[in-house]
Amino acid sequence: MSDHDDVGVHTFPLERADALEDPSRYRFCSREELLADLDPDPDATVADLGSGTGFYARDVSPFVRAVYAVDVQGGMHALFRERGVPENVEFVTASVGSLPVADDSLDGAFSTMTHHEYADPSSFAELARALRPGARLVTVDWSADGRGDDGPPLEDRFGSDEAAAQLEDSGFDIVTVRDRPETFVVVAVR
Repeated sequence: MSDHDDVGVHTFPLERADALEDPSRYRFCSREELLADLDPDPDATVADLGSGTGFYARDVSPFVRAVYAVDVQGGMHALFRERGVPENVEFVTASVGSLPVADDSLDGAFSTMTHHEYADPSSFAELARALRPGARLVTVDWSADGRGDDGPPLEDRFGSDEAAAQLEDSGFDIVTVRDRPETFVVVAVR
């Protein structure tokens, strides 16, 4: 296992937030892949964990009743607002480890390139509390097995097996694990 003592400290720099709107991000996770893995019901309430400027929240919003755009940086929400906010998106300025939602209130959650920023047992326990039984958690993140040409430094990343084990240790059942050249996908169910 990697040494990640400072996990949760890292956030994406606001001054580089324009990069979060780059359509080339779809080479790491397309809207279609994310929606297929999340498999949301049209009446679902889901959370985008580390929503940033809303790149993926805007993609998911037409397919669900509500999206909580969760980001610890209020400045990211301001940038999201500048780009336009779908009516069914609600901003939540909080860490993944302290979600201000009721127990079992989320029908799903997804994390695109942010797992390494919040990966700790308290955050996973909080997700298990907030997600209803049977809800899906889709995690797409930079792989420790990647080359490191994009994304955070390799030492700040997890491998897919490590990320899956973190979720299993917190009571999630793993549905699928996929390794790709620079990223991984873990789909888990509460």
